[in-house]
Amino acid sequence: MSSAQILTLNRYWQVPDLVVVGIFAAVVKVSSILVALMGGGMNPLTLILKNVIFTALLVVLLYKVRKFGTLTLFLVVSAIISALMLGGSLVLIPASILAGLIAEGVIMALGGYRFTWSIMVGVAIYDLLSKSIGLGFSWLMMREEPRIIIMATIIVAIGYIGSIIGLFVGRYFVKELRHAGIIRH
Repeated sequence: MSSAQILTLNRYWQVPDLVVVGIFAAVVKVSSILVALMGGGMNPLTLILKNVIFTALLVVLLYKVRKFGTLTLFLVVSAIISALMLGGSLVLIPASILAGLIAEGVIMALGGYRFTWSIMVGVAIYDLLSKSIGLGFSWLMMREEPRIIIMATIIVAIGYIGSIIGLFVGRYFVKELRHAGIIRH
């Protein structure tokens, strides 16, 4: 194959890429449920650990499948799994997907998926935006009782600490997976 054919081929989604996205969505959802069950609900350590796992796996996914739309596709599959399996909040799905589209735009503006820091910044922005938009929806629903929003903000802030830690854990995982030959970019 010529280099032009390889570049054209890389623009399109391959079946292995779609399988990887689906597997990561399922693994993230199952691991989040297991951590929540082991931790007993709204435990701060559980919130941090759930976000560490989510963000670390998301960073690994974006390194493994370096195509525009990977984050959005992952979020759509995760939303479908959440809605079917957990009866997930349908109000938060558009917020998550909107945050994912904005984050993908930021990744592309910073040079695309070939740069480590653009993926890291994109995932950090996704986490921050999705949580902020979710809090905004919560404020719209519960604005009569601001103390509930204050508590939700504290809980989300604790979870975001886990997201920041997850960025660096994910970067470490990518380094180890490169060393093992699983990620070849």
